[in-house]
Amino acid sequence: MKNILFLIFLGFVFSCKPQINQENLITEDVTFLASDALEGRQTGTKGEKEAATYIENRFKQLGLQPKGTPGFLQTFSFKPKTNPHDEVKFDVNGDGTITGNNVIGFLDNNAENTIIIGAHFDHLGFGGEGSLYRDAIKAIHNGADDNASGVSVLLNLAAKLITKNTGNNYLFMAFSGEEMGLLGSNYFVKNPTIDIKKVSYMINMDMVGRMKKDSTLAVYGTGTSPIFKQVLKSHNNSFKLVQQESGVGPSDHTSFYLADIPVLHFFTGQHEDYHKPSDDSEKLNYDGMKLISEYIFNIISDLDDNGKLAFRKTVNESESTPRFKVGLGVIPDYLYDGQGMRIDGVSEGKAAQKAGLQKGDIIVKLGDSTITNMMSYMRALSIFKEGDKTSVVIKREAKEVIKEIGF
Repeated sequence: MKNILFLIFLGFVFSCKPQINQENLITEDVTFLASDALEGRQTGTKGEKEAATYIENRFKQLGLQPKGTPGFLQTFSFKPKTNPHDEVKFDVNGDGTITGNNVIGFLDNNAENTIIIGAHFDHLGFGGEGSLYRDAIKAIHNGADDNASGVSVLLNLAAKLITKNTGNNYLFMAFSGEEMGLLGSNYFVKNPTIDIKKVSYMINMDMVGRMKKDSTLAVYGTGTSPIFKQVLKSHNNSFKLVQQESGVGPSDHTSFYLADIPVLHFFTGQHEDYHKPSDDSEKLNYDGMKLISEYIFNIISDLDDNGKLAFRKTVNESESTPRFKVGLGVIPDYLYDGQGMRIDGVSEGKAAQKAGLQKGDIIVKLGDSTITNMMSYMRALSIFKEGDKTSVVIKREAKEVIKEIGF
């Protein structure tokens, strides 16, 4: 009898335990994924597998169905490229030197079409290729903004959509291998676990955690379906939107655009901690992330009864991007929409730092070329080779300053 009473008491205690609001876990999700314990989540490492397990468990908590092969995981093996211009070769026999895991959860509303919502969860581990960290001592690259931020917003959206907007099914995907060349999303598009012809559109979030004071939000792929610009505008009450029509860019939305699927990619811009050990969770703008999640949710809600969206090909800006023989050593501010090219960061020991260029400077002339935007800056830079010297005109606090640059 005492045992029965004890069990009844335990049941009462647990029934009184407050329910966790799954929509309020953005900070907790980022804190775990960007912790030192995961050692930077590099594809193929123990940390990446632990991150995948965490996301899988979150999908289970949210009540999503597994859509991997089998379970929630879609495993892919590949051999690293020796030539960066070669296409990666996936190894279906599992004999590749690196194995990654996509994590895939499905919300089945018995609808005709499916919306894919994605974000990559891998990062750079202890650095290596892709890192902008120049210290000789190894350090964990936690990748809080890149891209624990995107994964946490993905999970937040999943919580919002569990019982709402039932006009479509939803496939939630956390990709691995993005930092090595969009490998996870590329593999999924070639080996889909749903009928990819039934995909209405894809939403991608990569680095959405560092919204600045002016609330600038970049949205790429706005030209990939005729309805996107109208919907983005009608629900925007919070952001200074910077829109790019092209469906091609340096994140996983590109894989889906190349499969003729409309895409929207959300991004709050680069910063001085990009691809460095200092990209930590305490530096994120969590209120900004919640605003972005709500904005994307409202867009999805508006499109809920629109059926399968029309796809439209866009001009690929990267095809006309010039090749460089030298670099200036700056991180451009990709969200700047004024005249010139604004510097968002300066690399140690590079040409820009040696010439005295600073974060916030706006390059308005390089050599004989007037700089009006990012493309004109790249064209101007492409004519120089190692050993060349030239002048650069910058705007700094409303004054024009001339500096001498040596490449």
